[in-house]
Amino acid sequence: MWSICKKELRQFFNSLTGYLAIGVFLLLMGLFLFIFPTTSILDYGFATMDKFFELAPWILLLLIPAITMRSFSEEFKSGTWELLKTKPLSLGQIIGGKYWASFIVAILALLPSLLYVFTINTLIVKGSIDSGGIAGSYVGLLMLVAVFTSIGICCSTLTNNAVVGFLISAVACFIFYNGFEAVSQIPSFKGNADYYIDQAGISNHYKSMSRGLIEVKDVVYFLVVTVLFLLIAARQLMKKW
Repeated sequence: MWSICKKELRQFFNSLTGYLAIGVFLLLMGLFLFIFPTTSILDYGFATMDKFFELAPWILLLLIPAITMRSFSEEFKSGTWELLKTKPLSLGQIIGGKYWASFIVAILALLPSLLYVFTINTLIVKGSIDSGGIAGSYVGLLMLVAVFTSIGICCSTLTNNAVVGFLISAVACFIFYNGFEAVSQIPSFKGNADYYIDQAGISNHYKSMSRGLIEVKDVVYFLVVTVLFLLIAARQLMKKW
């Protein structure tokens, strides 16, 4: 599995794609957090990273599909999938290798955001930043990255066109992140099924964790959804095995 992971990481960083994806993420976050007045932390008046954790999912919703879109679609298109099947690797190892490679790239994109924490803490005149709450919020962000990555890997198995894979993945991430919450707010569901519909989506669980509140039910939700999409990917690949 780790041989596949290392191969994917080498391919990703041997081109501009990896650096461009990470650079665009950091650029957008920097603009939103420090430049644009409506979302600027500097104009907010409080030493908090709330804006970062509020905006990050929307940018990751595009970043992670861009990272995962080539995972399997490129293998199908170039014909290397047939060669990959002859390797002494199980289907689970192939999926796991590609999943962890994409997950690591996404984490590398998030790591420089720790500089935002340092910057905000430096700008504080009195007191200090809520490091415990921020640590909990980062755990929530890691859980979100795990789910988005599994969705992206799954969607990449559905087509041999990387662009189509990106679009399907971005739409699927959007639906799971915001779609269930939006549907739960339809008046006909109020006081009836709205709670269960909202719980089925990512947004409710992520928002709970982004406040620094880590509950077992939220962690279990993210793990179950992540595994579910990887199993769907495995089922799809079994047809081509």
